[in-house]
Amino acid sequence: MVQHLPDGVAIGAPVSAAFAEVLTPQALSFVAALHRKLNPRRLELLDARKQRQLRISNGQLPDFLSQTAPVREDPGWQTAPTPPDLQKRWVEITGPTERKMMINAMNSGANVFMADFEDANSHTWSNMIEGQINLRDAVERTISFTNPDGRQYRLADQTAVLMVRPRAWHLVEKHVLIDGEPASGSLFDFGLFFFHNARRLLEKGSGPYFYLPKMESHLEARLWNDAFLFAQDALGIPRGAIRATVLIETILAAFEMEEILYELREHSAGLNAGRWDYMFSVIKKFRDLPGFTFPDRAQVSMTVPFMRAYTELLVKTCHQRGAHAMGGMAAFIPSRKDAVVNENALRKVREDKLREAGDGFDGTWVAHPDLVPVASEVFSSALGVKDNQKEHLRQEVTASAQELLDFRIPGGAITENGLRTNINVGLQYIEAWLRGSGAVAIYNLMEDTATAEISRAQVWQWIHHPAAVLSDGRKVTQELYRHMLPEELEKIRVLVGDQVFQSGKFDLAARIFDQLVTQDEFIDFLTLIAYDYLE
Repeated sequence: MVQHLPDGVAIGAPVSAAFAEVLTPQALSFVAALHRKLNPRRLELLDARKQRQLRISNGQLPDFLSQTAPVREDPGWQTAPTPPDLQKRWVEITGPTERKMMINAMNSGANVFMADFEDANSHTWSNMIEGQINLRDAVERTISFTNPDGRQYRLADQTAVLMVRPRAWHLVEKHVLIDGEPASGSLFDFGLFFFHNARRLLEKGSGPYFYLPKMESHLEARLWNDAFLFAQDALGIPRGAIRATVLIETILAAFEMEEILYELREHSAGLNAGRWDYMFSVIKKFRDLPGFTFPDRAQVSMTVPFMRAYTELLVKTCHQRGAHAMGGMAAFIPSRKDAVVNENALRKVREDKLREAGDGFDGTWVAHPDLVPVASEVFSSALGVKDNQKEHLRQEVTASAQELLDFRIPGGAITENGLRTNINVGLQYIEAWLRGSGAVAIYNLMEDTATAEISRAQVWQWIHHPAAVLSDGRKVTQELYRHMLPEELEKIRVLVGDQVFQSGKFDLAARIFDQLVTQDEFIDFLTLIAYDYLE
């Protein structure tokens, strides 16, 4: 147990001796101060999201903001200079804060490892606090792991630079109450890591570096910047020591990329094209508009008009302001059994990374260590001895609001296979998440929450939209979905085996998925529902 909890702080979960090492009274006091200072504005901004959604559903499409035009039109401002150890970010590998995975990722040869408290993590109490312990040990280079077979894992002499992704603004840490309300998950994750590691990272020649997820406006970026200023001042850390890369993974943030960089300019490390959540955001925001449906998600490639406009504008925006532009995720898991699958998938990964390098991106994301050499070779060939290509300004790009909203998918169709895949993958991911795993291997892909979000959002929209018709002419209905649900569960049972299926949480996953796709009101994030079932 934590001795002498700070006034107003309560913990409703077990605290072992190891947990108490990071849940110290001083650290909790710091988190509580952050929460008290910033949580009221966090709640106001979440309410503003709801109001914005109502306007969109009533036909008011997003556009570039007239009130922030002076920021976009001012050529004089730049983001802060990039720290030396973040200049070269050709390949960034991501994964949860699980101990063995962290060691493998940091030893993978990637330039950066993003330790994820968010989409690649199931938000159990043990995952979140053990993750903080693992990060502390990684910073101190004392982290190790011994497999049941006796194999030992330790950090190599040369490791990836560490970045941390806290939970997004909409999530809470239900096990920690501050003045009777759940702590902001964002501020809890950020605050604990910063309190324990910021000074040590600076002493080691690095710094407290972060990835910031799922923002929908520059005002949400301003809130993060205020959190950074408050945290640095409170601990006597120099202002500007923090660096943060923002994931542009919502359609609304795409219209405010320059403003987001501006708000964080003294702490900015660039923007990232979070492609899968971006697709989910488009489905979510425009779900009620007449005439708007997406075909199977596999058909929504990075070369369709709206995705092309978004990624090119991101590169242009970053480079004009002196910031890094980071490409999207390659989620393929190489197979050691199927050479044909490997060859085809690696060819697609290479083509994707060649497109990113050619567009001017300074680096990219991968989900598996075996993809690090593939992506690294592409960026090495494109950049040579340069750490980045910020000088590639892309001045020819003039992405308009109309282009960002051009959702045409040439040849796109909703198919029975696409519907079944969404049901099947959504069920498998939610079941794994309920068991405490947020990075899940499904059909040779490393999936995180974004995949399940797209899957269930498409099924919801297809059921509720009158224009959603399968390529064979059948209307997607709740009855059709309910006919397929048990069939997909049976396929999963055959795939994983009776023992795993019976001991798992597939029945609960099916109930949650069914709620997400059939009820009239669209639920903004599946984790808001599923989190209630986690310990």
